[in-house]
Amino acid sequence: MPLVKILVVDDDTNICELLRLYLEKENYAVVTANDGAAAVKLFAESQPDLVLLDVMLPKLDGWQVCREIRKSSDKPIIMLTAKGETFDKVLGLELGADDYIVKPFETKEVVARIKAVLRRSTSFSTADAVKEVSYDKLVINLTNYELRVNGVAVDTPPKEMELIYHLASNPNRVFTRDQLLDEVWGFEYYGDSRTVDVHVKRLREKLEGVSDKWELRTVWGVGYKFDTKEAPEQNKGTA
Repeated sequence: MPLVKILVVDDDTNICELLRLYLEKENYAVVTANDGAAAVKLFAESQPDLVLLDVMLPKLDGWQVCREIRKSSDKPIIMLTAKGETFDKVLGLELGADDYIVKPFETKEVVARIKAVLRRSTSFSTADAVKEVSYDKLVINLTNYELRVNGVAVDTPPKEMELIYHLASNPNRVFTRDQLLDEVWGFEYYGDSRTVDVHVKRLREKLEGVSDKWELRTVWGVGYKFDTKEAPEQNKGTA
């Protein structure tokens, strides 16, 4: 079985080397880049399974690199940066990042995050059957990470897919933000609950007004639910 390949992007060569050594000890294949332009080029050439991406980069910054990668790929991206403000975290998530680690970091935490994100990635799914749930004018297929609205495939990042599938698979059940962080992002996630709000907002942009038979609702003071009066057509398969 081929090794999982990780692209590490940081302008600090010492950080790149440190991460390379630790990740190779965990049996990952590692390629590195020290500026944004090189990262975009190397991503296309090496086709990594995951990207560790610093924000403060020469030539192209991490936001720009993330945008470029998301134009052609849904491979997991973990932002790795000294910026810890909520605005920066939200921006990274809105651009399609799957996780966010703030420097200084523990290498063990980085490895744990990588393993958690890879487990959630479609490329490493071990499902034996189709995981799909359907409602009026809406099909959510988690096996191939496809969202279809009115019969048309809608480009949707992996974490948004997992969130809407989780909510729609449990219709009319209210989830708190912390529950969604635990059940969708996983217990390894160290972010704040604003992450959930960002993803719900982006899902609403895709789904609002599609049907009067279901709705992605906010339950004020509690959290969110997929509100419907119809039973879903569902095949969860086995994970």
